[in-house]
Amino acid sequence: MLEGKAVVNETDMLQTMQQDALHLAAKALDIFDITEPTEIAQFIKKEFDESYGTGWQCIVGTDFGSFVTHSQGCFIHFLIGSLAFLVFRGTANLAAEANRIPPLEAVKA
Repeated sequence: MLEGKAVVNETDMLQTMQQDALHLAAKALDIFDITEPTEIAQFIKKEFDESYGTGWQCIVGTDFGSFVTHSQGCFIHFLIGSLAFLVFRGTANLAAEANRIPPLEAVKA
């Protein structure tokens, strides 16, 4: 696996979640070719959505810029070789989900 070759540039994730991100990136690189960054990103995003709930975003490539808003404790940017990975959970989705919770109605006893 390539996890030992990963270089974490920036993160605020817990160590276990960081390890999941690195493990999934290495697994994706075992499954997909390095020339398939969209498929790699889709794989990681789906796995994070299943493990940690919806709202995760993943960007993979050799040359990209970003300026994102993320939930606290839900951001990592790392490199494996020349391939950069940005995984984060956005905040807008969490707010939308909170608005879907129906209001409690008063119950008459």
